[in-house]
Amino acid sequence: QVQLVESGGGLVQAGGSLRLSCAASGLSFSNYVMGWFRQAPGKEREFVAAIAWSDSFTYYADSVKGRFTISRDNAKRMLYLQMNSLKPEDSAVYYCAAALSAFSPAMRRQDEYNHWGQGTQVTVSS
Repeated sequence: QVQLVESGGGLVQAGGSLRLSCAASGLSFSNYVMGWFRQAPGKEREFVAAIAWSDSFTYYADSVKGRFTISRDNAKRMLYLQMNSLKPEDSAVYYCAAALSAFSPAMRRQDEYNHWGQGTQVTVSS
C-alpha cells in the first residue's frame, strides 16, 4: 500500500521560511517523479514544483520560482520543499504526489500523478 505523509506545515509570518517533508512508503521511490501541489480555500489545487528521480531535473510554478526549492533523498524515500520569503498568498494545504511517468512538462498536471498524500496546512500571516 502506497503512503505519502506530509509534515512540516504551520503558521509563519510573511518573509519567513518553512520546510515541508513527505515520507513515502510502499513504492519504488526512485522510479517516481515527485511533485508538490497546493490548494487554497475556494481555489482549485495548483502545481507548485516537481522533481525527477535525479535532483538535476525540476519544474517550478512561476509564482514560487526563486523562493521555493524541491529536493529528494532517494535513500531515505523523502521529498522536501524548502519555502523561503513566504507570502500570505502562499497559504494553502500542500500536497505531496507521486507519478510513475517520464519527466516532462506534463508533470505540472495533476492527472499525471498516481498517488497523493493527505496534505499539510501552511498559513502565512501578513
